This record gives sequence, C-alpha cells and structure tokens, in this order.
Amino acid sequence: MKFIRWFLGRIILLLNFVFSPKGVKRSEESQKEADNKAQNMALYQFEACPFCVKVRRAIKRQSVNIELRDAKSNPQHRSELESGGGKVKVPCLRIEKDGQVEWMYESSDIVAYLEQEFA
Repeated sequence: MKFIRWFLGRIILLLNFVFSPKGVKRSEESQKEADNKAQNMALYQFEACPFCVKVRRAIKRQSVNIELRDAKSNPQHRSELESGGGKVKVPCLRIEKDGQVEWMYESSDIVAYLEQEFA
C-alpha cells in the first residue's frame, strides 16, 4: 500500500510539472502589493498530496509567493500545524491578520480565498 501511494504521488507530481498553470501578469507595483499580503500566509502541505497540489496550482495561477511548509518531513512544521490548527490535516493555510491567526483547512475554501484576495 505504501508503494502504491508513493507511485501515485510521483505520477501526480509529474503531471503537475508537465501541465503547470501560467500565472497572472501584474504590474511591478501590484505584484509587490500581492507579495506583501502573502507574507502573512503559509501553506502547510505534503508534497504529493493531490489536494495540496490543487492549492499550489491555485497559488501559481495567482502568481503569489506563499511560504510552503512541509508538514510530513519537517517535525517542527508538523507540530506547529497540530498545536496551532488543532489537527495534522493538509492542506492548511495559516493566515495572520491584525495579530489574529486563522487556520483554513479545506482545499476548495483555500482556493476560493486566494482567488478572492489576489484576483
């Protein structure tokens, strides 16, 4: 079973690489504004998780630089996710606004949020 997951994960990553989406073109000022907004965000994810790939593709489509944190291989990121969000479930977008931290778990919700914030 572990081999099947590993194999399917590699296929997902290969297809994502081959059919990578194009990002939006912004003016330098607009891109700087988007990057400043994204500085307060971090995506906790597993590399080959299909739902994480979906969110990373949305990030690329919006041309946003959000920090990616590997919650599978990095014990520090995994413990941050568990203590802050309450569970180890990916993808999870950590959003910090005005000193408040929000943990968003569902991939469709994350994609909708990114489209709303950066479109």
